[in-house]
Amino acid sequence: MQGSTIGLKEKVGYGLGDTASNIVFQVVVNFLLMFYTDVFGISAAAAGTLLLVVRLFDGITDPLMGGIADRTRTRWGSYRPYLLLLALPYGALAILAFSTPDLGAQGKLIYAYVTYLLLMTVYTAINIPYSALGGVISSDVRERTSVQTYRFAMAMVGGVLVSAAMLPLVDFFGQGDKARGFQLSVAALAGVACLCFFICFATTRERVTVSQPSGARSIGRDFLNLFQNHQWNLIAASTFLLLVLVAMRGAVTPFYVQYFFGMPNWIGTFITVGMLAGVAGALATNVLIRRYCKVQLFRWALAVNIACHLFLLPLDGNQFWWALTLSLIANFVHMITIPLLFSMVADTVDDGNRQGLGQSMAMGYSGHLMALKLGLAVGGACAGWLLAAFGYVPNVEQSPLALTGILVIYAGGPVLCGLGAWWLMRHYRLTSSVIENAISSQREATSQPTLSQASGT
Repeated sequence: MQGSTIGLKEKVGYGLGDTASNIVFQVVVNFLLMFYTDVFGISAAAAGTLLLVVRLFDGITDPLMGGIADRTRTRWGSYRPYLLLLALPYGALAILAFSTPDLGAQGKLIYAYVTYLLLMTVYTAINIPYSALGGVISSDVRERTSVQTYRFAMAMVGGVLVSAAMLPLVDFFGQGDKARGFQLSVAALAGVACLCFFICFATTRERVTVSQPSGARSIGRDFLNLFQNHQWNLIAASTFLLLVLVAMRGAVTPFYVQYFFGMPNWIGTFITVGMLAGVAGALATNVLIRRYCKVQLFRWALAVNIACHLFLLPLDGNQFWWALTLSLIANFVHMITIPLLFSMVADTVDDGNRQGLGQSMAMGYSGHLMALKLGLAVGGACAGWLLAAFGYVPNVEQSPLALTGILVIYAGGPVLCGLGAWWLMRHYRLTSSVIENAISSQREATSQPTLSQASGT
């Protein structure tokens, strides 16, 4: 039963969980800072500090939630209940985070800290069990990867929805009142997110039984155990580098389109079609893994990603269409690598347990998400620091040095990060054949009678 084929309905249902997560996540990533500074009236410096402090707090809540989820036992499973119980609080806190109560300057800052911190805490509490669910839907290597491809295709659908609809919704609902427009727009999107979580809960099942962590073993010990797993360390480090790549490129994309090519009206289109290319890449993964080993496929896709960014470096400001084409290809192959990485987390946890490391699925994913969030934070910070170092000045024609800096961030940084991840994955050994042989050997060892049983004693 554990290795059985998973139906299309369940794969799409599981993917809707990341549609839900990504709707609110993309709203926060792309619009929260602008909302705080331009609508709520918090200074840019205070808002930046707020975002950094809350991300650091995630470093505590991620492994804590992983340990709690691994110790949860209900008739619905260990991880699915959180989708049902936390969907409405998740949506409600998103609305509160984008609300504008009439408070003084200090009161507004306190309100922003409290609501954003609570929103990110609930995001962690629902997203880590959701991620772990993908590892227990099936124990089959290819089915796990297939499930993750649907997850990230549906996640990108959520991102497209936000990038295409958010600002038009603000105008529609606000009618000139941006505060009201943001609140009602987020309410509408949060309602869609809650519905997606409910469907995910109703359509998925936990088929792989996870072992209960020993009562004498602490959550801290579960977390430290992760770092004894060499293969998990490779996946976490590769994820960190690839998310630095994503954050650097994402942060500077509007600058790249507006200043390097002088086409500010194309910013929204550039981002949206890039996300659509990502949807296609995630769906293509589901086809490709039927023919190729996931580790080989990951390395090939990463090599193409590196090559695309190398070819971007010599382009000048008159070659917009070449840049768009290369960026679309890069997004396509990037979204081949991401679902593969997430499916590999479950493989590394299983491998650790075969080695007697006593590892837990949700803790494995919580540590992985820590690496992901750290990559986002470092990548975003590097983009800001490098813009300043190259002399970027907002809302003016940029100097040649500043334009060079924008290009270096958009294309050069991803080349370095991609090469680092490619080198790390050269040491990853859990290919499809290795995992299948290990599972077969384990089954044979389990089914083989002991000496006393064979002799009839």
